[in-house]
Amino acid sequence: MAGPQEDPRLKATKRKGLIIVHTGDGKGKTTAALGLAMRAVGNGFRVLMIQFIKDDKQWHYGELESAKKLEGLEIRPMGEGFTWDTKNPEKDRQKAREAWEAGKAAIASGRYQMVILDELNYVMAYDYLPVDEVVTFLKSKPEEVHVVLTGRNAPPALIEAADLVTEMKQIKHPYYAGVKAQKGIEF
Repeated sequence: MAGPQEDPRLKATKRKGLIIVHTGDGKGKTTAALGLAMRAVGNGFRVLMIQFIKDDKQWHYGELESAKKLEGLEIRPMGEGFTWDTKNPEKDRQKAREAWEAGKAAIASGRYQMVILDELNYVMAYDYLPVDEVVTFLKSKPEEVHVVLTGRNAPPALIEAADLVTEMKQIKHPYYAGVKAQKGIEF
């Protein structure tokens, strides 16, 4: 690690909207993004989370109820559920495209200071959206908007374009001991 005289943090002077990626096989990617949303709202930001996989018909997610109580945070579930168990990949591609177009519009709108594209990494890994299209758009986003992308298997081009990348690593998970997903923990 650089000594105090060489530490680049001491010379940091500029501000900009960051591209933030939460990826890896461990739990906590969406949870970390929601933590950023809470912090941002607490600082007066307007935040939108678009959920690319989750829908609001099959499951009840705790974050949807919390968002109703937190002024400045909006969550839009726009998926079809668990795409790895899909019955209609073409419909999943269409839903991914609709969510992506909504995300791009929100980022460009000037209405939000942070836009979270929850589980977009999965969508790119399944080839439902082209990685180069996503990265090209992110590189040209409005300077002041923070964009957070979550999901496993973040593509190398996205990692390269990002300002901040965190990889969640699974060490142990109760699912593998036969424990079902827990209300308030996983959903």
